[in-house]
Amino acid sequence: MRRFVKTVWFRIIMILLAVCILFVVLAAVLGARSSPASAVAGTAAQPFQYVGSVLGRGFRQIGLFFTRPSTYEKEIEQLQNQVTGYQKELADYQETKEKLSNYEAFEDLQSQHKDYKVKSATIIGKDAANYYGTFILDRGQVNGIKVNDPVICGQGQLVGVVTKVAPTYCVVTTILDPNIKASAYEVRTGENGYMTNSPSLKRKGYCMMAGLDRTTQVSRGGVVSTAGIGGIYPRDLIIGTVVDVKDNKRDVSSYAIVRPNVKISQISQVLIITSFYGQGISVASDLSAEQGQAEAPGISNSKPSAVQRTGTNALSTTVRPGTLNTVE
Repeated sequence: MRRFVKTVWFRIIMILLAVCILFVVLAAVLGARSSPASAVAGTAAQPFQYVGSVLGRGFRQIGLFFTRPSTYEKEIEQLQNQVTGYQKELADYQETKEKLSNYEAFEDLQSQHKDYKVKSATIIGKDAANYYGTFILDRGQVNGIKVNDPVICGQGQLVGVVTKVAPTYCVVTTILDPNIKASAYEVRTGENGYMTNSPSLKRKGYCMMAGLDRTTQVSRGGVVSTAGIGGIYPRDLIIGTVVDVKDNKRDVSSYAIVRPNVKISQISQVLIITSFYGQGISVASDLSAEQGQAEAPGISNSKPSAVQRTGTNALSTTVRPGTLNTVE
């Protein structure tokens, strides 16, 4: 027996027995369902599998890097085109919504003034040097637009008047422009005056109602509307709200600072009144503007010229923007 233990065969048998025991232990630890030999082989191969997986992912990323210009640029361009399309649809929706809102607000006014005929228009340009004073609409002579057609927004809120007409567009001078004169009255007191402006108030987005008596009862919060004298503006178009009343330092009159109901810088859709009862028929003159003109700070001493118009011929006269000096 001792001789057998010392032989090579005994050593081989012991080595094989030790290897089998090792296989059994590894299989038990790893919970392998396969044979001990396959479990040991899988365990030994795990490092190589991990390295292979990492290398595979790296090669795939490198492949994507080289194929990105050809496979993704087209998709990016398509997505950009879709975004542009959505932006256009949103802009069209906003424009349509504003048009509908403008028409809905005008319906109430139309029910009270069935003689009004209007054309909707979109602002397509503004004069950078006279941003609050003038802008351009996409309606012109081919649409029946004439010089001195009043321009409104919403429920009869006065924006300005057409001062130049071309075949396909027209120029509107707003109530903020000092060259525009319109007879007006304060609704609560019934006191008459006329709308004008100064450069300083224009920059603030305000205008003024001049020609008030020193004992005026006009006060803050009063509503100012057109008086309808002169054939240019119909009566009762809302101009704005009185924010302050001051005495004129040059004479015994007073004037009211008026904040227009329409924010000129924010509107994009307007309505042009192309016809109304009394359009083009001038009363002799607005005497309150001609004889009792009150000069507020920043206003020259020259009196505004009255527009004497009868019939419809006067409506075709083209007035250059910035030169209209109209008293209703």
